[in-house]
Amino acid sequence: MDQVVEEVEKVKKEFEETYKQTQEHIKSISEYGKSRTSIAEEKSSLPRLNGVAQDGMNLLQSLQFKLDLLAPQLPFDDHVEKTQALAQSWKSQIQSLRLSLRNANLQAKANMRKAAQEERELLLGGGEESTARRRNLQTKAGMTSAAESITESLRRTRQLMVQEVERSASTLMTVDESTTVLTKAESEYKGHRSLLSRTRNLLSTMQRQDILDRVILVVGFIIFSLVVLYVVSKRMGLLKLQRKLIEAVKSGSAGQVEIIAGAGGQGADVAQVQMNPVPELNVPLEQAMHDEL
Repeated sequence: MDQVVEEVEKVKKEFEETYKQTQEHIKSISEYGKSRTSIAEEKSSLPRLNGVAQDGMNLLQSLQFKLDLLAPQLPFDDHVEKTQALAQSWKSQIQSLRLSLRNANLQAKANMRKAAQEERELLLGGGEESTARRRNLQTKAGMTSAAESITESLRRTRQLMVQEVERSASTLMTVDESTTVLTKAESEYKGHRSLLSRTRNLLSTMQRQDILDRVILVVGFIIFSLVVLYVVSKRMGLLKLQRKLIEAVKSGSAGQVEIIAGAGGQGADVAQVQMNPVPELNVPLEQAMHDEL
């Protein structure tokens, strides 16, 4: 059986016993003062009976409050509804007991007035019986006052204990609520922790991607620079070659002119040959083009 169900059954049993005892105390209060020779009445007094009855009702109220706390913790919904209905009926029974206690006190006061009237008539009667009666009443009064003081002290102590129990129950409820809140906070923290882990992984991936992009950019820039240098160097080499060719052509032309100038002193025929290296042919233009082709 579940622990909560066992606790509910225990509370029910204790309530029934306390309810019966409180009813007996209220009945004793209503019958107080009827019999002058009652032994129970000699050992007890009306304030003590009222204190015991009040303690019983306080205990009943505490049990009803405890049942209200235990009802939502039951495993089944129908048990919860029945237990809550039982708690409400207990509340009505406690109110009925309070009304019965009030009526019992009124009845006890009426009995005490009647008993006092009879006692007064007996004391005024005179004789040895009246003297013994007065002594007996004095002894009872002293014992009753002492018993009342002790009972009042015990009643206050019990009341303080009941209040402490109720305070402990409220503290236990607060602790349970705090535990629930902490559990929810722990679950939310775990969720945020997993989210932070994923975010950290994404940041690490982005950092690696950023480093890779930078490396690619640097390598691309280096390759581009090398290509540019290669093109520029090739271009510079072609320019140098072109200059050398131009210089060579210029130097070749100058050499031919020097050769012609040196041969000018050997005769006109040679000069004519050098100046006209191509023989003069009387060939038609169309025939010459055809031959060249």
